[in-house]
Amino acid sequence: MKKLLPLIVCLPLSASALEINGNLGISSLIYQHAPQYSEQHRSQTSAFAELDLYHSWNDERDSLRFKPYVRLDQHDSARTHADIRELLWIHVADDWELRTGIGKVFWGVNEANHLVDIINQDDLVDDMSDDPKLGQPMINLSLVRDWGTVDLFVLPGFRERTYAGEQGRLRPNPAIDTDNASFESHAKEKHVDFALRWSHSFDEYDLGLSYFNGTGRDPRLQQKNGKLIPHYEQIQQLGFDAQATLDEWLWKFEAIYRKDAQESFAAASGGFEYTFVGLFDSSADLGWLMEYSWDDRGTAQQQNIFQNDVMIGWRLAMNDAESSELLLGMVQDLDDTDSRSLQLEASRRFGDNIKLNLEWRWFSDSPSQLLAEDDHVQLSLTYYY
Repeated sequence: MKKLLPLIVCLPLSASALEINGNLGISSLIYQHAPQYSEQHRSQTSAFAELDLYHSWNDERDSLRFKPYVRLDQHDSARTHADIRELLWIHVADDWELRTGIGKVFWGVNEANHLVDIINQDDLVDDMSDDPKLGQPMINLSLVRDWGTVDLFVLPGFRERTYAGEQGRLRPNPAIDTDNASFESHAKEKHVDFALRWSHSFDEYDLGLSYFNGTGRDPRLQQKNGKLIPHYEQIQQLGFDAQATLDEWLWKFEAIYRKDAQESFAAASGGFEYTFVGLFDSSADLGWLMEYSWDDRGTAQQQNIFQNDVMIGWRLAMNDAESSELLLGMVQDLDDTDSRSLQLEASRRFGDNIKLNLEWRWFSDSPSQLLAEDDHVQLSLTYYY
């Protein structure tokens, strides 16, 4: 884990006011094909744990939340890591709220392509999806008004993206050298970023308009001395997201305009989710999802995987006592008809404390797919307390 800003909080703690939750579990990745590179393995197992401590005082106007996280991997030393997901002091007033420390913020509405979400860095070594995020040092002031909520962010400290090491799968060749990352800013990871967001909900509509100025979270991967080196540029980004809930329809849209020293571009992604409530007169709900993503850089930018792609998916929620759910999705590249990926996610709870998750990912064998041999199944068993 890279350097984090220290946070010292002095507050009166009492055992009755302290809430302790968390989870711990074990996860196994099993790959369908033999590894492409000699350093890799056919399977890998890891253990993980997350603690959630919460304490409030001053009639709940002040609170502290602490969420440390750790994962230990059998083979990949880069995947063995620890992080502070959250360490926040939160003060709530009548029409404003202040959060100080290390936090997580999510912007956006899409299922597959989270364009506007830019505050936190992706923890790709933990999971290749962009759901796991590294904690971000921040000062966040929220101003609540009748015409919307304005969030002001000062982000003092940058987190580099995590990548699989040489012994890990789901990586290019050569493995990405995170020890020699370069930065456009002379301040490097100490650069202070700024962000602003306005959000408002009225009737069936949710809107968001955002601006970010600072170190881009998506690095350019540059070939140097036979290695892939991440290079982090200074960017400015304008973002817009909207969601409309109209009966069984959920409409979603995100768009950005981003500028850096080398280029400027626009990208958009949107679609819908239609839910069949009470499928076949049962308690189950079936949602049909479709999203389209466009990026005006096209295929020129190799790291841009959503330049002209469509996602189709189905979400089944059984609404039973075990919270059984199933999600099946496919992403198809419309410029390269041989390039597609499939993903299946299933989960079920056993009793009050145990949850079983199954994930299956398949990648096409198109030459543009670096992960063509990394089809895999991931089985995770988690205990919540």
